[in-house]
Order: sequence, then structure tokens, then C-alpha cells
Amino acid sequence: MAKYLAQIIVLGGQVIGRAFARALKQEIAASQEAARRAGGGREGQNRAAANARTGMTLEEAQQILNVSQLEPEEIQKKFEHLFNVNEKSKGGSFYLQSKVFRAKERIDQELQANKPPNEPKKEEPPTPNP
Repeated sequence: MAKYLAQIIVLGGQVIGRAFARALKQEIAASQEAARRAGGGREGQNRAAANARTGMTLEEAQQILNVSQLEPEEIQKKFEHLFNVNEKSKGGSFYLQSKVFRAKERIDQELQANKPPNEPKKEEPPTPNP
């Protein structure tokens, strides 16, 4: 009986050890992939800071708005549609509406960062208070 119990403990330890090693390898690979996507140096730091501010990556923001290219007209069109569809008064979800807004905000930050420095910034007209 003790022999079988010892075998079960040893096999269990091996299974847990392999699972831990596999998880560690996956985490290292994911970390390296994230570092590669973020770029290096100053650009990587800026992208990481933008991700931290908005709580989402550029890729996630593009998935939420269903855009593949950073084209301001297409982004605005998709944003307006999704924002209006998810309006709470129309039976939509405030949570989803917030995600759509944050996605647009994140993409706008990326567009602003990629804008040439000599190009003047466009200021949006103030929205009237109801």
C-alpha cells in the first residue's frame, strides 16, 4: 500500500512539475512577443505608457472598433456607430459603450503620436452642455 502511495505522489509531482515548466515557457514567450510588438527604446516606452493610461493595447482597441488600418475617417465612422448602438437609452450596455470610447481614445493617442511634429494639431470644437 505504501509503495502505491509513493508512486502516486511521485507521478503527481512529475505532472505538476511539467505543467509548471510549460506555463513558465509560455509566459516567457508571451513576454518576449509583447516586448517585440512594443518596439524598443523611446517608442516602446511611449506605447507602454499609452497602454497603461487607457488600460488597453492598440491591437485590442483595433479589435473593438473592428478596424485594421489607422484611418481616421473609418475609425470615426465605426466609433459613432458602435457608440450609438450601445447607448443605454436604446437598451444598450454602458460597459460596452465605455469600451468603445476607450478604444477610440487609445487609437486617437496613437494617431497623435504618429503625427509629424510640424503638422498643426486640430482642435475639436467644444461640445455644448445640455
